[in-house]
Amino acid sequence: MSQPQTAALSESERLDRLRLIRSQNVGPVTFRQLIERFGSGSAALEALPNLARRGGRRGGLKICSAAAARQEFEQMRALGGRHMVIGDPDFPIALAAISDAPPTLCLLGDSTLLNRRIIAVVGARNASTNGRRFAEHLSRDLGRADLVIGSGLARGADAAAHTGALATGTIAVVAGGADVIYPRENTDLYEQICEHGLVVSEQPPGVEPLARHFPRRNRIISGLALGVVVIEAAARSGSLITARLAGEQGREVFAVPGSPLDPRAKGPNKLIRDGAILLESAADVLDALPPLGQGEFSEFKTGGYQPPLTRQDGAKPTEGPDLENARDAILEHLGPAPTRLDDLIRGSDYPINIWSLILLELELAGRLERHPGGAVSLLASLSDV
Repeated sequence: MSQPQTAALSESERLDRLRLIRSQNVGPVTFRQLIERFGSGSAALEALPNLARRGGRRGGLKICSAAAARQEFEQMRALGGRHMVIGDPDFPIALAAISDAPPTLCLLGDSTLLNRRIIAVVGARNASTNGRRFAEHLSRDLGRADLVIGSGLARGADAAAHTGALATGTIAVVAGGADVIYPRENTDLYEQICEHGLVVSEQPPGVEPLARHFPRRNRIISGLALGVVVIEAAARSGSLITARLAGEQGREVFAVPGSPLDPRAKGPNKLIRDGAILLESAADVLDALPPLGQGEFSEFKTGGYQPPLTRQDGAKPTEGPDLENARDAILEHLGPAPTRLDDLIRGSDYPINIWSLILLELELAGRLERHPGGAVSLLASLSDV
């Protein structure tokens, strides 16, 4: 897959973009909107306090210092790795195109794998012997067809998929820091991937994985890939989250059918009923993909950076009575239950650019939470807001 030609970011801009995503209440969607609105990391950092105040925050906003950002860059260099910041010429174009793309990636290993054709292979942590064997053989066959295998370094099917692709190229997307091995039983595999493949994380070095990190990791696994293969998965599992995210991101979803007597087959069987491609061998993946260089992510080849919300034509919203009235009205539309932004906009009298600005202010103030699928919810009042 060819990479579009984009100008390299200056080192100061790379530092400012890392500072921005490491600042309080700045998530991937907010980061993207800030860069789109203000044009640079430095301008966005300067705007944060005022935006948070307009969103209702009374206390100060913790902004990552330049010293802390430099220290994180140095930590990765000391580990033999590097940061990749959205806007860098080699940032993976497929991942950059999703609305909640990670603004920065911490990498250990061969970063050139990110811009080859990738297929994600995921499945149950308690995968059966046959499931693990199938994952390993499938990954080996796909690797021989010049596809890179992405997965999550979990025990079971993930570990088997990585093992099968060690010789041809594999990417492990982890939930904690890139230097944190989880689970510990995969230490040997992790070390082999660092040497022969690539470990990817959006968390700073040293961060231990928490439950909330895993769904965020899953969107990266699917976002990097042309498609996602689910081998075994219970009816409610992380693998099905990855498959759902893949569908929302416009990726192919493949599922390996299984016996209805095995609970681990419920997930893949349901995916097939819902329209996933039934997979029996690597040939099913290869038949579903466009020929090399024809079509994959062609709609994304516009510079590798697209904002999730497009501002309408006309002047940027400015502070004043009309905007204050809009804030009051939009707050009435929001509640504690997650609601899709599209539905909120349709039910209001305000255009997307007004919604975008006010939600940005509310999130920076710590009053708004974003959810997968473009949903948002209002948080209860916080003591420092």
